[in-house]
Formats: sequence, structure tokens, C-alpha cells
Amino acid sequence: MPDALTPDASRELTGTPATFTAGCRRDMDRARAEADRARRLGARGGLATLDAFDAAFAALGEAAARASLARNVHPDAALREAAEAAEQAVDALSTELSLDRGLFEALSGLDVSGEDGATRYLVAKSLRDFRRAGVDRDDATRARVKALREELVRIGQEFGRNIKDDVRAVELAPEELEGLPEDWRRAHPSRPDGRVVVTTDNTDYVPFMTYARSARAREELWRLYRLRGHPRNLDVLSRMLARRAELARLLGYPTWAAYVTEDKMIGSEAAAAEFVERIARAAEARMRRDHAQLLERKRQDVPGAERVEPWDSAFLQERVKAERYGFDSQSVRPYFEYGRVKEGVLDVTARLFGLSYRPVPGAPVWHPDVEAYDVVEGDALLGRIYLDMHPREGKYKHYAQFTLASGQRGRRLPEGVLVCNFPRPAPGVPALMEHGDVRTFFHEFGHLLHHVLGGRTRWASQSGVATEWDFVEAPSQMLEEWVWDPEVLARFARHVETGAPIPADLVRRMKAADEYGKGLMVRQQMFYAATSLELHRRDPGAVDTTAVVAELQERYTPFRHVPGTYFQESFGHLDGYSAIYYTYMWSLVIAKDLFGPFRAAGLLDPAPARRYRETILEPGGSRPAAELVRAFLGRPQTFDAYEAWLNA
Repeated sequence: MPDALTPDASRELTGTPATFTAGCRRDMDRARAEADRARRLGARGGLATLDAFDAAFAALGEAAARASLARNVHPDAALREAAEAAEQAVDALSTELSLDRGLFEALSGLDVSGEDGATRYLVAKSLRDFRRAGVDRDDATRARVKALREELVRIGQEFGRNIKDDVRAVELAPEELEGLPEDWRRAHPSRPDGRVVVTTDNTDYVPFMTYARSARAREELWRLYRLRGHPRNLDVLSRMLARRAELARLLGYPTWAAYVTEDKMIGSEAAAAEFVERIARAAEARMRRDHAQLLERKRQDVPGAERVEPWDSAFLQERVKAERYGFDSQSVRPYFEYGRVKEGVLDVTARLFGLSYRPVPGAPVWHPDVEAYDVVEGDALLGRIYLDMHPREGKYKHYAQFTLASGQRGRRLPEGVLVCNFPRPAPGVPALMEHGDVRTFFHEFGHLLHHVLGGRTRWASQSGVATEWDFVEAPSQMLEEWVWDPEVLARFARHVETGAPIPADLVRRMKAADEYGKGLMVRQQMFYAATSLELHRRDPGAVDTTAVVAELQERYTPFRHVPGTYFQESFGHLDGYSAIYYTYMWSLVIAKDLFGPFRAAGLLDPAPARRYRETILEPGGSRPAAELVRAFLGRPQTFDAYEAWLNA
């Protein structure tokens, strides 16, 4: 059972910029002290050396996680700036230690042949990471590597900040809101001049593009959405690509794509490119059928139309689903009120994994919106989670799980944060969600469970979501399957006015309608994957990023590139994921395979959930991901389940 530890890391986000900075500096000082201890002990120190090494990087990880979270969510701009500076300082020290020959020699001299598999894996992986960092290069090269890594952190922060802070808006006549749900329209009242403001925030953008009947208004908002970050991020992205390419060459790799794929499950740049093409080929026929239906539907409104514009896609897909498959997505929105969905996510995951979530009303939090829950099993406290779920100025605009503290058996409890931008409840205006929002909620909560349940590893470096990057999404993508099951949904999806559970027939029609557009979705994902990969394979001195985006969009999707738009400037994954956006689809292939035992036993059966928890989630990053999959399935992963899903 977990030790009696107290989760308290969120307190660091409730003070002043000065106290926040001081907390990060304390962690950095602890990291330096532990690194010194590892060097002094050397190879003769045995596991004590490894413990000091692990503790040094754990201390840095704690500071880096808090700084990243605060930079993205804190309501105080001054504290966000302090967090950004702290993140740069922490990364600089992390780079310094990754290039430290004394640490490398201490670790490389250890004999762990008689230790457990997690310990042997930690040492082997750490030595590989040292070499990939450039520890064995000459002094001049190591100095340049350090400078480049520090610069890349600053560039990445600038890239993300330019997206987050660039919220644009259109002003529309009330009649241009025709087709939008009534609750959405009530939340967007007319100004005194009669106009209605619609922003590029996702809570506005996604419903508008799905339901607004005015093609003119959709086009205006669509174009504006693809100008976020423009023109500043054109230069920022060019610098990012150039510095990554230089860093890769210094470390002995022909491209950044070659460097960043080497330590993933996929293994190489060539294998990543081959995977993208394999998926694209598999989805091509289905994409063409999907697109033909869109064009046919558009011609009902615009006789003789020769093409579907990108701003037509979501709206026309919605119409096809309603008219051909008998499903209008607005019909399910009254069943997905935010508060009930939240309770549903907590209830379903608690039932599956034998947990309970206890509200912590007095927990220190950085904004009044934030809710804290202790994750409990029996009488044992496993960790704490925080839900920061609604949009506000200066906050991260997408959906993600952030680490606040990584767990380690006997030393620290894990703390994780869900950061989303779902509709905010208000008096008299229920916060109704799209079914896609519900799916996103389950997906991101999957990351949170992985972080908490994987937070009792022996070594801090292996805690939580610490697997290869192209496996990270698989557990979350698998949890999405629960939002399609009538029995699961009936537990929480109740009509906001009548309280009646969502009808099973409506869920079945929703599922059938979702099958439409699958080819378009997969090919769109391959456009994103190819963009992230190709931008990092080409000569950054000669690449025109806008031309690459235009070329790849028209290769992988049926929609034309629109001159004067700059998708790449707001493609935030180019910072964190760089060349490896393919990982989402790679993980989905695995997720479809992992779901097999649940499908066979029933989605609320605790037996496969217990085995899944023990073999996939709890080990964290203590084993290679392929071994985790084999332990759960009893065999290596295959493409079969994904192919069956794609062709269903």
C-alpha cells in the first residue's frame, strides 16, 4: 500500500512570482547536490550512486513540470513570465547535467547485472540518453549543444505564447448564427450595435464550424483561425527548424527527424515515413467515398458545385450524418451537461479501476475554477488530481494532462492536472457538450490515470507516463471506446431537462454516423503527421514552410490549400512533438489492439481492467512499451484490429 505521504505541490502555484521562482531554485539546488553525490560515490557506490542520479533528475523534473503548468494556466501574467524564466533555467541545468562526463562515468561503471529489470532498463536507457545528448563529444561541440538546447526552449516558449495569446474574433450579424444550438446563442448575446462576437477559441470555433449555416461566416472564421500566430510565428518556426537541424548534425544525425525518431518504438525516420504512407494508403478509398458524399450534399445547396471547401467540411459532415444516418449531433447535446459528464468520467473510471475520488475543498489552487480530488483505493491515498476545465484569458487553448508532481514509491505521491477548455456552467445556461468533447474528456483523463496509477515505481525517472513517446497516447485513445457504449453512457448521460437517460438507439445511430467521415479524419491526421515529419527532414535553409503545408494538404486531403492562410504557425504540436506527430496514429493502432480483451469481456467488467492496470499502467516507464503490450495481450501488437476498425 502507498506510504502516508501528503500531496501538496499545488501550493507552489499560489504564491507570488518571487516565491514561485524560489521554489524552482530550491529544486535546482537539490538537483546539483544529488548530482555531486553521484559523482563522489562513483561506480563503487552501486545503487546509492543510481539513487543520487535518479534523485537529481527527479528534482529537475518537479521544477520543470510546475513551471510548464504555471506558464500555461496561471491567471497572473507576471507569474506566467516567472514560470517561463524558471523553465528556461531548469532546462539549462538539465542540459548541463546530461552533458556531464563525471555523471556519465559514474553511471557507466555501475554493475547492475544482478538487479531487477527496471533497474537494468533505467541504466541502459540513461546511458543511451547521455550519448544522444552528446556527452562523448569534444568540449566545443558540447558547449554548442548546450547553447542550442537552451535557445530551443526559448523558441518553443515563444512559439506557444504567440498561439495562446493570439485570440481573434469576427463580428457577425445575428442571422449569421442560424443553425447554432440555442444554448450557444444565448451565451453569445448581441452587443449594443447588434453584432455578435465569435472568437477563435475552440469553445466558439468548433460549434460554429459544425452548425453555422452561413458559408460566408464559416469561411471568415476559418480563415481567421488559420492566421493565429501570424506573422510572428513564421520567423519563430524558421529559427526552430534551423536550430534543431544544427543540433541533430552536431550529434551525428542527418536530420532532426532521424534524431528524434531513434529512441521511439518506431525506431527511425524512414520507418515513420513508411508508417504515414501505409496509413494514408489504407484510408484512401474510404476518404474518396466520404468526400464524394460531401460534394453530393453540397450540390443540394449549391447546384453545380465543383469542390468542397475546407470550411464546408465539418458542416457538411454534420448534414450527411443527419440526413443519411438519422443522427443530428445537436440531438445528443442535452444529454451531455458538463457537470454530469464530469461525474460520469469519475464514476466510470472509479468502477473500472477500483478507485474513488474524494473532493479536497481546501486544497491550494491557482484559480477558483480549479477542483482538486484525492485518488483513493480503499483507505490508501494514491495521489491527487486537479481539474482546470474552462477557458480564460492567458490560459492554454487546447486540452492536455500536465504533471504537477511525479510519484515515487515511498517518497512522493503523484499529482496531475487536467487542463481543458470545455463550456463553463452559468446560472440559467447549462454547459452542454458535444459528444466529441465527452470523448476528449475521457481521452485526457486516461493520461491522468496513467500518471497516477503509474506513480509508484521504484525509480522516479520511470514514474507515470514515462514510456516511449509513441506509446503515450495509446492508453488514452483506448479509454475513448467507453463513450460509444450505451450501457456506459446511460450511467451519466441524462437529459438536462427531463433527466431521462440517453436512449440506446440514439447511441447506436451516433456510432453509425461516426463511422462516416473516418477516411477523411485519418487522412487529415496523416497530413498533420507528414507536415511535422517533412518540415524536419528538409533543409531548413531552403524550406518554405507555407509551400510544404500547401503541398502536403493537397496530397493527403481532398481540400485545397487556401492562399493567405498559415496553418503551420498555429500548429502547436510542432513545439512539443516536433517531427513525431505520427505518434497519435501509431498509438491508435496499439489502442485498437489493447481494446480487444475489454470488448470480449464487457466494458464494465473489472477483470480485464485489473490486468490492464497491472500490466500497462502501473509499470509506468519501467519496461519497453512493446513488453507492456505483450504482457497484457499475451502476444506482440498487430495491425489487425486497426485495419478492421478502419474498414468497418
